[in-house]
Amino acid sequence: MSAPAEPRSLGPREWRGIAAISACALALFAIVRNLPTGTNLSHMDFRVQGGNVIEFCDPANPQFLPVVAVRSPVSLELSTAAPARAGSQVDATLVMRTFSGKPIAPEDLLVVHTRPIHLLIVDPSLDDYQHVHPAPGRRAGEWRFSFTPRFGGAYRVFADFTPVATNRGLYAEAQVEVAGAPNPVVAGTQPLSWSAERDGYLVRLTPLSPPVRAGVPADLRLDVTRDGGGPVPLGPVMDAYAHLVAFDAARSGFAHIHPRESDLSVRLDPVRPEFNFRVTIPSPGRYVIWSQLDVAGREELSPFWFEVSR
Repeated sequence: MSAPAEPRSLGPREWRGIAAISACALALFAIVRNLPTGTNLSHMDFRVQGGNVIEFCDPANPQFLPVVAVRSPVSLELSTAAPARAGSQVDATLVMRTFSGKPIAPEDLLVVHTRPIHLLIVDPSLDDYQHVHPAPGRRAGEWRFSFTPRFGGAYRVFADFTPVATNRGLYAEAQVEVAGAPNPVVAGTQPLSWSAERDGYLVRLTPLSPPVRAGVPADLRLDVTRDGGGPVPLGPVMDAYAHLVAFDAARSGFAHIHPRESDLSVRLDPVRPEFNFRVTIPSPGRYVIWSQLDVAGREELSPFWFEVSR
């Protein structure tokens, strides 16, 4: 048997080639690592020392968030161009800053469901709910939006957003006083109902394992049918065909819930489209869930009042 050949040593030219490849790889790594992310904020800008602070939210596991009772790492300052009055358009400016006072600009936020910020606006009775998307203002940290309140009273504005630096959902809230007659209906006294009729369509929200219990994940199904049968022409709303937002009667917080059916390319049942949601509500009491749909090109908002048991 012949002896195995000894490994050939590399020559100077081959060593120079290896060195050149290694140098290129290191240079490419350095360039990629130092590419700008677009934001000047870091994860630490959204950290608050001490307790009773809002935790970052996992969008895959939506829960009811007690925004009012806890501290947010983001402050909101809300002002209006003129005194807000019921029945008239309100032009408002929201200034967003981190806990350390740094402005939060468009480049500091991720676009989630087609928008960097979702504003969930409700009156004290929770009979007037509006979902608004602010636009960047002239100065860093300024965001402008308009809405038309139906009633007088202290409207609460919840902001739902995801910083680039954290890649996790965060929340904050502010209030705006609206002049005019308040809704005589007291929040939580509305009839309990899992269905609503809107412009010839029946919208139903069904708990799959009733009753809804505090601290237990609740699976909900939303379906839409047309009076007398026939097709239900749904259009996309923020990268989905349906959205839900839950509030408690005291407006202490909210849950922004998206359907599991998130692929817009999947064909819906043309006569009875259905969507599945999951949410965890921590405390018993009276709650309302508002659904948001686009039916035949019209925005349809429907409330469902229900009890959460122990």
